Amino acid sequence: MKPYIKSLGFGLFAGVAVMFSSCNDSLDLGPVTQITPEDYYKSADQLQAYVNNYINDHLNNPFSGAMFHTASYNSGMNRSDVNTDICLPLSGSTTYFGEGYWLTPTGKALQGYYGNIRVWNYFINKVEENVEKGEVTGSATDIDHYLGEAYFFRALNYYRALAMYGDLPIVTEVLEVDDDAIVEASKRAPRNEVARFIISDLKTAAAKMYDRDHWNRQRISSEVANLLLSRVALFEATFEKYHKGSGRVPGDANWPGKDMSYNAGKTFQIDSEIEYFLDEAMAAAKAAVGNRQLTPNNKVLEPAYGQITGWNPYFEMYSQASLANCEEVLLWKEYNAGLNVKHNAAYRSIIGDGTGMTRNFVDGFLMTDGLPYYASSLYQGDKMVDDVKANRDYRLQLFVWGESTTQVTDPAFGESLKNKKYGYGTIIDPLTECRNPTGYQARKYVTYDQSQTWHDQILCVNACPIFRIAEAMLNYMEASCEKNGGTSIDATAQDYWKRLRQRAGVDDDFTKTIAATDLSQESQLSVYSGTTQVSPMLFNIRRERVAETFNEGLRMADLIRWRSFDRMLTEKWIPEGRNFWDELYDYSETDNSGNTVKTFENIVTDGSSSAMLSGKNLSKYLRPYQINMTSTNVLRNGLGWTEAYYLYPLGNGDITTASSDRLEETSNMYQNPNWPTTGGAKALK
Repeated sequence: MKPYIKSLGFGLFAGVAVMFSSCNDSLDLGPVTQITPEDYYKSADQLQAYVNNYINDHLNNPFSGAMFHTASYNSGMNRSDVNTDICLPLSGSTTYFGEGYWLTPTGKALQGYYGNIRVWNYFINKVEENVEKGEVTGSATDIDHYLGEAYFFRALNYYRALAMYGDLPIVTEVLEVDDDAIVEASKRAPRNEVARFIISDLKTAAAKMYDRDHWNRQRISSEVANLLLSRVALFEATFEKYHKGSGRVPGDANWPGKDMSYNAGKTFQIDSEIEYFLDEAMAAAKAAVGNRQLTPNNKVLEPAYGQITGWNPYFEMYSQASLANCEEVLLWKEYNAGLNVKHNAAYRSIIGDGTGMTRNFVDGFLMTDGLPYYASSLYQGDKMVDDVKANRDYRLQLFVWGESTTQVTDPAFGESLKNKKYGYGTIIDPLTECRNPTGYQARKYVTYDQSQTWHDQILCVNACPIFRIAEAMLNYMEASCEKNGGTSIDATAQDYWKRLRQRAGVDDDFTKTIAATDLSQESQLSVYSGTTQVSPMLFNIRRERVAETFNEGLRMADLIRWRSFDRMLTEKWIPEGRNFWDELYDYSETDNSGNTVKTFENIVTDGSSSAMLSGKNLSKYLRPYQINMTSTNVLRNGLGWTEAYYLYPLGNGDITTASSDRLEETSNMYQNPNWPTTGGAKALK
């Protein structure tokens, strides 16, 4: 039987593809519009085929962090943290950061996610019914495994909806085409109950599935279920802790769910709930890690000329064709050129992608002596990126391009490009899709194989890790710190932290780092939860998290659960990139004819609509959203935030569909805090 993460497992399967069309509608859908053959769901092979049919879309799930590269003209996962404090797109999001641009949908928003949930409800109900009747043939453990996968994917889809919308209807059956049934099923359960339901599904999944090695880490496994469980539990624990009192947490005086008759009599012990979720996060994270080891880092920063692979296992965890032997990886996506399953991440991570890493991101990395840059004698300044990277955490040295970083080692490129270094043309690339707005270009997911990166034709086949034990370690560390009031961690957390720092080439004495940390000099948004600075220990665990998992799709959810955007409610944030005006502005390169040319000569920086870079009068650091200082640029004065944005708004159609008479005032659904029910209206605050 074929693993589904391998390229062979992504085709549409006869019988299943006919049976379900795209399920992205709403709660008021009927059970199945095209009748399933009665003899389906009767063998292990058929169960596998069903799961395989949906895995591609359902695993590549934004916001919940389970993602991989897709066949697009971009850098794939290397842009998965855009619109956060660590990674910026060329054009900032006015929806998130411009006042009044995010509007309440007129149609259905929340209910649209129940199409995906319905896929798994149907499967679980049907298979469990047939198993109980003894009508499913094949290996009992295989049957159990595929059923466990369905529980996993139902949980994953619920987690995404929870992270975006909070309170949710918990629907485990396939609804009949009946208005009364739909209205009844639209009751929103408090978010803590939803999180407990997700955890229950993931525990069921973990108990039913094989371990990761049974499928060569190419199918969901018990370890993957535990890792996701730790992610969900940590998300909910910290969301409830830091959003308590905002109206977004059950039991708050201004929680809108309190006015619903179906919540009458409920009481909420949120502090106890937080403790429960932290305990669950730690137990599941520890189970996911087990006795597995991190991928080693031999501290080689680039391959020698003529060397394509086999030069640094840590770097190549993101750039080799197969991760079958990578112990750290619990689940990975394989690509296959022969089957036309490819992506463009490596090529676009070389030439530019319309995204860039921020100064906040870079400044967060420790020096190798374990001290922040402002407290260490090893710091070489920031005039050039090579200076910034010198003596730094190897994750910065390895995964961000510098002036001396070699781009070409494959002789197939030809002698003229031998040992070509990283240049800065991407900062002013005339193609906006390639332009780097900050001057810091991520090097994760890059391969030195010429056959994958010689032009923009979607040729890349380097594998993509989806779940790693490093995240489980970080989840455990954070949960342990939260349980201990932010000032201490247990022995397991200490061990995990030291192992991560040792691989990063950083002194593993984290107490030294904590003692030297001056939160007033730290610029990442995660210094704060709400308007309060967190403890130096907790911030340093958050620092470790971003250094280890950047551009793996976790940052936005982290900032949301920590309530770290609150600083932007009263003071707009002006994002910055690399130091340009001390030295780089005078940078020279050699053109194809051997002539020395100044890269940035005659570049317009006057703040006009034709400007290419921000002016020296504003800052010596690039300010990507202050290039154009005319009134047409909504973000020219900085990025703001709005209280309502911590949760997505329900659409007016969600609310009216959940009412038997289609009226808002009799609906079983309520709007999220600070959002109006009127479609097309902006947030209240």
